[in-house]
Amino acid sequence: MLRKKAFSIWLVVLASLLVVLAGCSGGEGSENSSGGSGEGETAQKTIKFMHLWPEGSSNAQYTIVENIIDQFENENPNVKVEVEPLGNEQYKQKMKVLSSSGELPDVGMTWAAGFLTPYVEGNLFAPLNDVLEGGLQEKFVSGTTEAYAIDGKTYGLPLELNIAPIFYNKAIFEENGLEVPKTYEEFKNVVKTLKGNGVTPIALGNKDRWTGSLWYMYLADRIGGAETLTNAINRSGSFEDPALVKAATEIQNLVDLGAFSEGYNALSDQEAKGLFMNGQAAMYLIGSWDLPNYTTSKDVPQEFKDSIGFFNFPTVNGKGDLNSWVGGPGVGLFVAENSDVKKEAKDFVTFFAEQWGEQAVTDAGVIPATKVDTGAVELPDMYIDVLDELNQASNITLFADVQMNPDVAQVHLDAIQSLFGDEITPEEFTKMQEDALAETE
Repeated sequence: MLRKKAFSIWLVVLASLLVVLAGCSGGEGSENSSGGSGEGETAQKTIKFMHLWPEGSSNAQYTIVENIIDQFENENPNVKVEVEPLGNEQYKQKMKVLSSSGELPDVGMTWAAGFLTPYVEGNLFAPLNDVLEGGLQEKFVSGTTEAYAIDGKTYGLPLELNIAPIFYNKAIFEENGLEVPKTYEEFKNVVKTLKGNGVTPIALGNKDRWTGSLWYMYLADRIGGAETLTNAINRSGSFEDPALVKAATEIQNLVDLGAFSEGYNALSDQEAKGLFMNGQAAMYLIGSWDLPNYTTSKDVPQEFKDSIGFFNFPTVNGKGDLNSWVGGPGVGLFVAENSDVKKEAKDFVTFFAEQWGEQAVTDAGVIPATKVDTGAVELPDMYIDVLDELNQASNITLFADVQMNPDVAQVHLDAIQSLFGDEITPEEFTKMQEDALAETE
C-alpha cells in the first residue's frame, strides 16, 4: 500500500549529528580550472567516475546513476562520462591504491569526517565551495554538507542520509510465535527461540567488519549513552570506559547464543544480505540505504517485500533511548584536485546532486541529502515509517569507522572481527582502540 506524506524533518535530526562531526561550512572556493587537452572548448573530454553501486547488488541506484549520466551527456555533448562501479570493500581498497599513486578518478565517492581527512590533507580532493555558492547549498538538508567540510572548505556533496534499523522477516516471526522486542532481554529470547527452532536468527557478513561495528555501536549507545563512544573517539573520553567494555562483552554473549549466521566472519555483507533476502535468516541490521530492496525494487518479489518490517535497537537493562540511532550522511561526491577536467567534473557533480534527490526518492526509495518536496509523491509505507523515525530521532551517531581517521578505523575494524571471532577479550578489544586513538593526540 502507498500513501502520501510531506516531511520537513531535517533540522531536528541533524542537530545531534553535528556533535560528532569536525567540519564547518563557509570559506573561499577553489580555482575552477577547465583542464582538458588544450584543443579548445569543443574538444571531447572524458570524466572518469568511480561509484559504489554495482548493477547486481544495487540495481535501483545503478539505474539512476546511468540515467543521470545519460541526461548529463545529452546536455553536454562534448563530455563523456566513463564509469567504474565497485562494491564497498573493493572500492575502499582501490581508493587506497589510486591515492598512493596520485591517480584518483576525476569524480568519485567519499564518506564524511575522518574518512576524507587524509585525502584532504594530501591535497587529493578539490574544494567545492564555488559549486555550493552558486545556489546549490540551499538545496541540501541542513548539516549534511558540513559533514564533508574541513577548515571552512567543503570537499564532498552528500547524496544520502541514513539510519540503521534491524530489518526482520514478519513471516518468520509469526511462524515462531515471536513479537518485535523492545528490550534486550526480549531480543535475546527471540534469538534463543529462533535458534532452538532451527532458524538462523541474524544474517551477518562480518568479513566486511563495519557490519559487526553496527552491532557494537548500538550496544555501546544503549549501555553507555549516546555520547560515550563518540567521546572516546574525539578523545574527550576513553575507549576503556566500562560501558564500552560491557558492550564488547555483550557481543561475545550474542556469539555464544549462536545469534549470527554460520561462518559470519568469513561472509561478505552481500552474502549475508542474500541469506536474509532468501528467507534463510530472520533479522538483518543494515543502513536505510537498503530500503529499495524492501520497497521499490522491481527485482524483489512483492511477497517478500510485504513480509519485511523493521524495529529500533532495544534498550539494555532499562538503559538507552530507542530513538537514538546509528547513521548519518552516507556517501558523497568528490572531485579530484589534480583532475585534467576539473571544470567539467564540477559541472557533473553539481548536475548529479541536483538530479539525484528527486530520482532517489521516486525510483529507489532512498533518503537523499537534498531537500525534496514529497507532498505529491506516492511513497511505500516503510519509507514513510523510516522518515517518521528520523523525525523522532533524539540522536544520530555517525558510523564509528567514518568518525575515525583511516589508520585508527583499520584498527577498529580488525578488532571488531577479532572480537566476534572470540580471538580477543573485551578488555583487549577496547585497549587496542584506546592505544590507537592515543597515538593521534
